[in-house]
Amino acid sequence: MKDDNYRGVGWAHGALTVQRLGAMLAPVTFVLADGRQVSPMHIAPWSSEPATEALPGILRKLRGEWPCVPFGYSVPAEGWSENWARVMGPPEPDEEVHGYSSNHDWTWRDSGSGSLSLVLDYPQGSPVERVERTVRPDPSAPAIDIEFRIVVRRACRLPIGLHPVFRLPFETGAAALELGGFDEGRTYPHDVEPGAALFARNKTFFELTSVPARAGSAIDASRLPLAADTEELLQIDGVDGEAALANHEDGYRVQLSWQKEHFPSLLLWYSNRGRKAAPWNGRHVAVGIEPICSPFGLGPATALADNPIAQSGIATALEFSPEKPFVTRYRIEAFAL
Repeated sequence: MKDDNYRGVGWAHGALTVQRLGAMLAPVTFVLADGRQVSPMHIAPWSSEPATEALPGILRKLRGEWPCVPFGYSVPAEGWSENWARVMGPPEPDEEVHGYSSNHDWTWRDSGSGSLSLVLDYPQGSPVERVERTVRPDPSAPAIDIEFRIVVRRACRLPIGLHPVFRLPFETGAAALELGGFDEGRTYPHDVEPGAALFARNKTFFELTSVPARAGSAIDASRLPLAADTEELLQIDGVDGEAALANHEDGYRVQLSWQKEHFPSLLLWYSNRGRKAAPWNGRHVAVGIEPICSPFGLGPATALADNPIAQSGIATALEFSPEKPFVTRYRIEAFAL
């Protein structure tokens, strides 16, 4: 019997695979201009291990890149500073981490040769009717163009995000995040993972090379992987719609570009051996470079409230209308260093 949980596309400059679960994109192999093959997208080390079926959908085969509607997950307000706690609350009974789209099997659609297309219908009670995604390699380059569409049943506001996760080299500091200019960066206003904090809580910064540290002074958060075992998030506001990861160990740069009018912030997820519980087991090393319209990943209720990021003039939720489907496009491309 044919396994239709995965489909792939090959082209002159590479090969890619998409899985139905979460519509996640990976593995991806790009053939660079100098003939070398590189695979920049991350695949979680437990994804082929037995007994993953008990995990939430998003974790079972965690890999690569996928869209999140709505983005984030609500957390209780206990222990947070007052300006955050007043807009936060517990998760809704049916809430899933990074939304329904991240945790369920999508359905393949006809898309013509040279591309893959999927659709996912949402539960009847959701304001979202369905989401659609088309992954199309660029026939002339080691690059992938992605179109993502949201159709809603009724007018609503939601936090949304894209979730590319990239593989990192083994050697500490052998890769570099390249963001260009940005308006302001923010450290997480609590602990992402108890006992694995690295950055000072709820601080602002203007250079990724100088992020306030929990132990005082500052840390260069641009060089990866980090030396410390940590699990952290940084929100970068006012990025110009482009970011890259230069992997100096493997000699390539992978670049992500997106429509900044849809995603005014960039969330950087530093997963650096900080989570010790299963299935992470202190072995997960990757970086998420995630265009978002959201306050970190703090869930719909916080995103819709007058949270501190929204107060600063940065949108943390988008308006959706049943009269006009939302469509956004973005691109992942690789270059030789």
